Amino acid sequence: MGRLVIVSNRVPASGRVPDAGGLAVGLSEALRGSTLWFGWSGETGGSAAAEAQVTTAGTVTYATVDLTTEEYNRFYVGFSNGSLWPLFHFRIGLMEFRREYLEGYLAVNRKFAMALAPLLQPDDVVWVHDYHFMPFADELRRLGVRNRVGFFLHTPFVPASVFAALPRGEHLLEAMCAYDVIGFQTEPDRLGFLDCLHQLLGIEIGDGRTIFRDGRTISVLTNPIGIDPDSFAQDARRTARSQEARRLRESLVGRALILGVERLDYSKGLTHRFEGFRRLLSRFPDHRLKVSYLQIAARSRQDVNQYRALRRELDQLAGNINGRFAEFDWVPLRYMTRSLSRSTLAGFHRIARVGLVTPLRDGMNLVAKEYVAAQDPADPGVLVLSRFAGAARELDAALMVNPFDPDEIAESLHLALSMPAEERIARHAALLERVRSVTAQTWCQRMLDALQESPNIAADQPIDIVP
Repeated sequence: MGRLVIVSNRVPASGRVPDAGGLAVGLSEALRGSTLWFGWSGETGGSAAAEAQVTTAGTVTYATVDLTTEEYNRFYVGFSNGSLWPLFHFRIGLMEFRREYLEGYLAVNRKFAMALAPLLQPDDVVWVHDYHFMPFADELRRLGVRNRVGFFLHTPFVPASVFAALPRGEHLLEAMCAYDVIGFQTEPDRLGFLDCLHQLLGIEIGDGRTIFRDGRTISVLTNPIGIDPDSFAQDARRTARSQEARRLRESLVGRALILGVERLDYSKGLTHRFEGFRRLLSRFPDHRLKVSYLQIAARSRQDVNQYRALRRELDQLAGNINGRFAEFDWVPLRYMTRSLSRSTLAGFHRIARVGLVTPLRDGMNLVAKEYVAAQDPADPGVLVLSRFAGAARELDAALMVNPFDPDEIAESLHLALSMPAEERIARHAALLERVRSVTAQTWCQRMLDALQESPNIAADQPIDIVP
């Protein structure tokens, strides 16, 4: 039976705590069977040699590669997070491009391909994840690898009018055509990619589901990622009785809890969110002393200038809000920048009367789905959700907001805190039905099915991955 080979920037075996959303959630809850997980070790300062360090735990083999300090600065900080991340989140004004960054990005993709190629077996199926590895399949093909290779982008994708701002971006588009299957979170993301292929490379799109390039057939699909809602709900029920949840509940002293859980990132709309909360307290003073807002924003990419500046801005905003509205026995905004375990957060979600998820742009945002899954169906909280999160296309029973309008955030918070139980229950039932219809397992199976059906090359054996 063929193995699944996962390629991602973050690898659980690297010793770092995986993210509480996105790739780690989707794959850890959906995958079974013999798997090779390949990527960066999380270590810098090593040699430039393309040699993987291999360990095995159960049915999963982990293969990791170190980066030199220069490779890390060019590939990860410079191009991946300095150029591609702002580009794909429609923030081209924050994009920093240097040719040496792009060269470093391509060189690391080449290095990683050289490290993975000797580990591949003929019937392996390779699933590459995210913007760090857009040209990875092209590098594998140059080494003679004929396995089926798929790519999934966890971030948004942009139309040609935005993508054209990236110097030499056409090279990355050409390289992506070496994949057999390319998946996106939402239909607008998929259409944006097709627009780039047509406008910038002159490729005829046809029905847009299958495209042809240099004798290759490439499937392009919309495949939103999900969670395991039943497992998360069970975890939420259990951890809502934990010591941490009990401490949180006691500290509220009967007040309603607004909860936000994000990475500390400029795409998450945190400054707009803080301002929206400030306007809630200013415009709807009846909520003063009756609500507490807890924002958990785990530090991320602190070696990128924009992230350090964001943290300073949020520190100042939090201080201003508490300085203006706090009482001797009430701190309206609680703001912390250290991470908590996903299990602990599940219990916090269940306690929260409002889940506040207002990114300026997001590929999916699994926090929104986790909040819905964690609720008590008999007395659920209310989800306030940005219309620019990928999850908004599924979770349309949430209170939708334009995150660029703090007054709209304030008004939606007021509605959420004032909403009668009957409406809360009805909205939650509709949301939970959607969360249960698109899960981590359906996301994974659909991608693997598409790879299995690819007409291009290789593996004849079925993949023993998803039960």
